[in-house]
Amino acid sequence: MIKLRLKRYGKKREVSYRIVAMNSRDRRDGRPLEELGFYNPRTDETRLDVPAIVKRLKDGAQPTDTVRSILQKANVFEQVNA
Repeated sequence: MIKLRLKRYGKKREVSYRIVAMNSRDRRDGRPLEELGFYNPRTDETRLDVPAIVKRLKDGAQPTDTVRSILQKANVFEQVNA
């Protein structure tokens, strides 16, 4: 199953995340199928590749709870249903 989830990177205590599409059985920081965005929890900065995310969601990818809340803030699910 393909999951949309966060991949951690950055220094200790200065963490950032990439939003990636990965096989659900792969390790957290393994090689992703595709990188779809960026999330920085310290500054609440988010950059998303919305067309690629919409395509993955329509193909059946399941977002994790954290990624789902990020996508809801960006109103991505409205584009999937349209």
